[in-house]
Amino acid sequence: MTNTTTGSIQKLIGTITTPITYSLPINNQPIALQPLLGKTITLNFTGKINCISCQRAINKSFAQGHCFKCFQTLPECDICIMQPEKCHFTQNTCRNPNWGKTHCHEPHIVYLANTSGLKVGITRLTQIPTRWIDQGAIQALPIFQVENRLQSGIIEAHLRQFVADKTNWRKMLENNASDLDLIAARDELLEKASLVKLGLNLEVLPKLPVQLTYPLLQKPSKIEQIDPHKTPKTTGILLGIKGQYLIFEHGVLNIRKFSGYEINFSEQNG
Repeated sequence: MTNTTTGSIQKLIGTITTPITYSLPINNQPIALQPLLGKTITLNFTGKINCISCQRAINKSFAQGHCFKCFQTLPECDICIMQPEKCHFTQNTCRNPNWGKTHCHEPHIVYLANTSGLKVGITRLTQIPTRWIDQGAIQALPIFQVENRLQSGIIEAHLRQFVADKTNWRKMLENNASDLDLIAARDELLEKASLVKLGLNLEVLPKLPVQLTYPLLQKPSKIEQIDPHKTPKTTGILLGIKGQYLIFEHGVLNIRKFSGYEINFSEQNG
């Protein structure tokens, strides 16, 4: 017997439990994924794509699910999202000042995380721990809280001279990373970085590292990305979920990358 659901997918929703609890939104209706671990599921991409912002039917998506017009005009697709040190909200040139007030001109956290190794990152205070879950971090430690995205971006740009600011997705999914002493790593990093020159009033947050675990039955034997453009139908046993990836024996599927794509999702019962 097969249960089938059809609709557009959005990024995985992760809730901090032990392990992380995941669901897959299809037409904004979340499907719980933990009960499907060890079961055979099918994701059949129909070829239809809708912009996640304006819902217009499109042939190609940009910036994880947007049409070209939204990619060119929406503030969440501006260059400062990928390069926060270039945030231009205070210059009154934000694509949407109201959006900027609620997303950029609010408290941000600068943190260290252990994903594929040690990395520095930033996120809105309200996006903790979601940001860490989306990156597949097994540990995370807030370092500073600052007033806005620009300040956090300036700090991150300075710190990435000494530590990575990107996650190697292959190494993250290999799940071989060992726990790090994040407090010692923080202290060593701040000693090297000399943040005084940035002219910001910074105080180190008195936080302890957060540990995160993920629902994994076994490590994937193949760290190969499943591409729905080449292979629209994927069927296999769901072995785990980490970051934004569904893990199968034959490969891994980055759900967030294909936000707005329509699928037929089915699970095999019995």
